[in-house]
Amino acid sequence: MIPTLVLGIGNADRGDDAVGLAVARRLRPMVPDWIAVQEHGGDGAALLDAWRGFGCVVLVDALRSGITAGDIVWLDARAAPLAARLGGNSTHLLGLAQAVELARALGQLPERIAVLGIECQDFAWHAPMSAAVAAAVDSAVALLLAELHIADYASESADAHGAA
Repeated sequence: MIPTLVLGIGNADRGDDAVGLAVARRLRPMVPDWIAVQEHGGDGAALLDAWRGFGCVVLVDALRSGITAGDIVWLDARAAPLAARLGGNSTHLLGLAQAVELARALGQLPERIAVLGIECQDFAWHAPMSAAVAAAVDSAVALLLAELHIADYASESADAHGAA
């Protein structure tokens, strides 16, 4: 198996920006050992270090592109450059899109790298996640399980642990 990392990106104190963290927390108990699920604060420079050594990386982050809040977008980051607006409202100088493009320029992209973006609307400090974005978490987890080809494993794991 290719060492795989799912990296939930966000800030728990900024409303919808916490969605990547929520997806990572929901996904973590559903995946086999060869898939690492981690949470990350979103500092773009640190992202390159976070995915070092992984052959397959999925970055899960808030998106602000103008589509409907809660909509999910899957982007193959190897196939084409990422739009600079990807990654919501980053408080870091180097955001997700810039980090991916820097890694591309340096020849440091993983063999497979994708972004699962969830359209968000409210990035206010200390705000709860909006209802539309919170409702998208389960759909994002299901998409990840399907894209990583581990949906059957997740079902068996839930049955073994008595989860619904």
